Amino acid sequence: MNGAESLVHTLLKSGVDTCFCNPGTSEMHFVAALDRIHGMRCVLGLFEGVVTGAADGYARMTGRPAATLLHCGPGLANGLANLHNARRALTPIVNIVGDQATYHRPLDAPLTADTEGWARGASAWVRTATTSATVGVDAAVAVQAARTYPGQIATLILPSDTSWDEGGIVADALPVPAAPWSDPAQITNAARILRRGEPTVLMLGGNAVSSPEALELAHRVAAATGARLMAQGSNGRLARGQGRVPVDRVPYVVDTAIKLLAGTRQMILVGARKPVTFFAYPNKPGTSVPADADVHILARPDQDAAEALARLVDELGAPRAPLPDPGPCPTPARGAPKAEAVAATVAALLPEGAVIVDEAVSFGRGFFPLTYAAAPHDWLAGTGGAIGSGPPLATGAAIGAPGRRVIGLQADGSAMYTLQALWTQARENLDVTTILLSNRKYQILLGELAAVGANPGRTALDMLDLGNPDIDWTRLATGLGVEAARAETCETLADLLAQSIARKGPFLIELLI
Repeated sequence: MNGAESLVHTLLKSGVDTCFCNPGTSEMHFVAALDRIHGMRCVLGLFEGVVTGAADGYARMTGRPAATLLHCGPGLANGLANLHNARRALTPIVNIVGDQATYHRPLDAPLTADTEGWARGASAWVRTATTSATVGVDAAVAVQAARTYPGQIATLILPSDTSWDEGGIVADALPVPAAPWSDPAQITNAARILRRGEPTVLMLGGNAVSSPEALELAHRVAAATGARLMAQGSNGRLARGQGRVPVDRVPYVVDTAIKLLAGTRQMILVGARKPVTFFAYPNKPGTSVPADADVHILARPDQDAAEALARLVDELGAPRAPLPDPGPCPTPARGAPKAEAVAATVAALLPEGAVIVDEAVSFGRGFFPLTYAAAPHDWLAGTGGAIGSGPPLATGAAIGAPGRRVIGLQADGSAMYTLQALWTQARENLDVTTILLSNRKYQILLGELAAVGANPGRTALDMLDLGNPDIDWTRLATGLGVEAARAETCETLADLLAQSIARKGPFLIELLI
């Protein structure tokens, strides 16, 4: 058995049965082993940013890591933006990155790079295999590291001779540590703060928002104490829709966030971090939390927030409380596709159990309130600010949650970073509907120009314009194997969305906004 074969066998024994791949020469023995050894689903991506983003979406839906197969340092570098997003989402991923043979590396061949250094910026665990005999153990430790709560990125660098040399040994799966609990003092302190009755915000993140049951526990705390519930601005996964507690997020726009949190005296973090602004702005604070507010921790992001909420409910004796009524589900809108109309149309037609992947950016900021009353669904979004996450996330989510329709709310500028994901959706016949929001400009950056007080001229505005020539998304999608159509009204959007949901496979709607 060679090292590559021991790698595949160990990954499978450790519960990793899906590999998102973009292989190169150094990984050919790994590729051959994946062919010979049954059990691993291999999904090809035409760009490494698609590979890493799809692994992120897959793990957000399954709770288990996938493997990625990346080609040397430059291949890893191509995938780093979406690994950055995955790290911020606390997603478990096992990267397998090929490298020069150990004896060839000193020759400084063209692909030789500081692969370990590049990996460390996005990885909690990095190791380079040294011999074929250690590859199996290295892989088992990588999976254990990735699955350490709440989820981490582990990168195993695989010199080509450690793959092809004989002497590989299959390692058993290693135990995964249980999720750490909050200290009892954190629970009693939170209860003491809540009993004061001061204006208090429970800031939720992690499994406090991904689990409907945890959201209900948080609602019981809020109903018993008068606290407000909010979710942090960027979340890997939120449970939403009818029968679930509606929770809004901290807004992206600084002034809006400051206004929303004004008057808060106490903030209790539940699997979340203290809110900070995305960027620094002249003469504006770096956090939307009032300067005179006290911030407390019920559960850190690396602690089980849902379990902490359960103990807090017991500490407070908080009874069950009726869920807030989100009102009737909207009906499909008519006329021009304004943001509120698009949100209402999507909410009206969303099938139960759907997964929304949100990279709508500036156009989608108002989508949340109008989708509270939609059918039960999960909401995935970019977490690290690196654009181009949407199409790969949708791809991985569809593989991780078969039978559930994935709806991508996708800005056109961001989609250009990873449009190759459409090809993978076609190849795998994935149930993904992409609503491509085509305004033919970087609208968010136009807003940022105003936010920092810049005075743009023609050169600056041209750098934010995606016209001249206009991008034809229906032709791009069709060329990558995905059927597509264009909509200019909400009526057409509704018709195309309903048709796509009723059929198998991917579909793209270019919505001119």
